[in-house]
Amino acid sequence: MKKNRNILVTGGTGFIGSHLCEFLVQKGFNVTAYDQYNINNSWNWLENSKFKKDIKVVLGDIRDAENVNKYIKKNEIVFHLAALIGIPYSFESPSSYVDTNINGTLNILNSCRKNSISDLIITSTSEVYGNASKKKIDENHKLSALSPYAASKISQDQLALSYFNSFEMPIKIIRPFNVFGPRQSSRAIIPTIIGQIINKNSKITVGNTHPIRDFTYVLDTCEAFLSVLMNNRLYGEVVNAGNQKSIRIKDLIKMIQKIMGSNLKVHTKRNRIRKGKSEVNYLHSNSKKIYKFTGWKPKISLEEGLIETIEWIDSNINNYKTNIYNV
Repeated sequence: MKKNRNILVTGGTGFIGSHLCEFLVQKGFNVTAYDQYNINNSWNWLENSKFKKDIKVVLGDIRDAENVNKYIKKNEIVFHLAALIGIPYSFESPSSYVDTNINGTLNILNSCRKNSISDLIITSTSEVYGNASKKKIDENHKLSALSPYAASKISQDQLALSYFNSFEMPIKIIRPFNVFGPRQSSRAIIPTIIGQIINKNSKITVGNTHPIRDFTYVLDTCEAFLSVLMNNRLYGEVVNAGNQKSIRIKDLIKMIQKIMGSNLKVHTKRNRIRKGKSEVNYLHSNSKKIYKFTGWKPKISLEEGLIETIEWIDSNINNYKTNIYNV
C-alpha cells in the first residue's frame, strides 16, 4: 500500500487521534484531522503540535451527514475515532451517546459507501466485553453492555459489520484495551492519580481500586492502527489491541507512587464508583489475532509508559483540575 495517500482521522485532535495524526504524517501519509466544531476554532492537542503545518485540521460534527460527507469525499482512507467516551457521563446523558456514537457512525458509514472509500477503520473499545468469562479475552468473547457507553459502542461495531456484510464495504474494526499516555484527560484513572500527586493533594481520591485492567501505551496503539490498515486480510474482522498484561488498580496506584516517590494515602469516594452493576471488574486481552495477521506487539512497558506520561503531565499540569472529579 502506498503511504502518500489521503487519510481522514475523525476525532483527530483528541488524545489518541492527535497521536495517530502525528504518527501517520511521520509515515508519509497526507493527514486531515476532523474534530468537533467549537467557537474558539481550537485544535485541541494539535494546537501546539510540531507537525501542525503538516496536518490539515477541519472542524465539523459527525452527527451532521452533509458536513461529514464534505470532508470524507476528499480522502481515500478513514480512521473513525470520534466518539463520546466518558463512561460516568453516559449514565447522565445516554441519548447523547446514541446520537454521537451510533448515528454519527452511521453518517460515516453512509458517506464512505457513497464515496467508495478504500479503507474504513472503526475504533471499538474493550468495554464491549463487560465482565470476562475467561482469563484472556479474545474477539469471540460475548459482548455485554454494562453502561450506556458500552451499549453505544457495541451498536456501532455491529452496524459497521452489517455494512461489510450487506454492502461489501472495506471495513475493519480495532478494539484497543485501556490506552494511556500523554494528553489523556483526567477522566481516566492514570492521569487522575498522577495529577493529584503532582499537585500535592492531601490524599489520592479514586473510585473502585479492585478492577483489573490491561493498559497499552498510546504510541503502541498507533502502531496497531497502522498494522490493521496495511493488512488486506482483516476486512470484516475485529481485532483486539492490548498489552496482554493486566494489573489491579490498587497495584497501579502503588506503581505510580513508587515512580513518583509519593506516600499519599488512597481514599475511595462513593461518587467515583460506577453505578449499580455497571463496573467491569476484569479486562485482560488476548491479542494473538492481530499478531497473527500483522505481527503487531506492544513495545513499551507499563512502567516505561508511566514515566513518559508522568513527565508530560508534570509539564502540562495547568491543563488538569486535580481537585475535582472529572466526569
